[in-house]
Amino acid sequence: MDYSLPNLAAQVQAFKKEIILPNILTWERDHQASRDFLRQAAAQGFVGLQTSSESGGMGANFIDKLMFSRDMSGASMAVAFAIINTQNVAFKLSSSPTARHREEIASLLRSGELVGCTALTEPHAGSDFAAIKTTAKKVDDGWILNGTKAWITNAAHADISIAYAQTDPEKGWRGIASFVIDARRGGFERGKIYDLMGGHPIGVGEYHLKDYHAPDDDMLAPPGEAFKAALASINGARAYAAAMCAGMISDALEKAIAYCKSRQSFGQPLLTHQGLKWSLVDVALQLECLDLLIEKAGKKIESGEDAILSSAMAKKLAGEITIPALTACSQAMGANGVLEDNLIGHHIACAKISAFIDGSTEMMNERIAGSF
Repeated sequence: MDYSLPNLAAQVQAFKKEIILPNILTWERDHQASRDFLRQAAAQGFVGLQTSSESGGMGANFIDKLMFSRDMSGASMAVAFAIINTQNVAFKLSSSPTARHREEIASLLRSGELVGCTALTEPHAGSDFAAIKTTAKKVDDGWILNGTKAWITNAAHADISIAYAQTDPEKGWRGIASFVIDARRGGFERGKIYDLMGGHPIGVGEYHLKDYHAPDDDMLAPPGEAFKAALASINGARAYAAAMCAGMISDALEKAIAYCKSRQSFGQPLLTHQGLKWSLVDVALQLECLDLLIEKAGKKIESGEDAILSSAMAKKLAGEITIPALTACSQAMGANGVLEDNLIGHHIACAKISAFIDGSTEMMNERIAGSF
């Protein structure tokens, strides 16, 4: 796959070198990352990645998004995921029917003045999205929302959230609508921020809505449509989550090969030892297979084809091979493989996180089996 935007690859490499790599270990040791890196990402145009150029964005396509996710994750999947999530909100609001969303909120998200998040998950509703308990009750001048959202990316910093709520529990998924939530208004309470193993820049946490008032024009998708829109977007999320795993594997493999070429053992480079080099061959093969599945899913999503199966396959393979592949690269480097500066440990922690986001491996099995 290649970028359609000629300068994007160079921008990503510069951002990794100047922003992520000098700071990622400090962020992990401090168990937090300030929102500065999101502002810096916005300054590069990354939060406007998919927004059309006519609306003030970069005008990238979905393949660009996959490549961006893969390349950025070579430095930190956690940072890449945080950027992509606020980008998603800016992209959605750039085409909202409400002028305030398009002209004010989306613009401020792209500039980095605001940070965005999407809130589906709740303490007792993850993969079972239709089981959400957050309620939205109609009143004369809008809607009153109550409930708790959990495991939300960017919850630590988010100003704007696209939240899903149940308008009529008797209707099940058909009663779910989505709303634009402004954290600067009354009724929004930021909750606990989780200490994720190796993933603090993601800013995962929870927030509470307590009699939060949303005006009518802050309903982004009405009951029935919101649930379908969320399911449609999750295929893309699974594809870019898999791409993030490919980026981590690629970075670790590159470092392992370079080390094993330079390190001497018994009078010859490590890479000449058959057992060791064959272990890296296995990683290279797995990475090639994963990249091909990601490319297939990306092309289907870009063309508007059904991508349920291809995205689930890419996500499943990523969930199964990433940690073993990273471990193999670390093992090939001996004790040097566990040095923090190599970031393989950071990748391993992030790989565990990526195995759950947008559907676990077990859920991918169900999606794939559904095609039989």
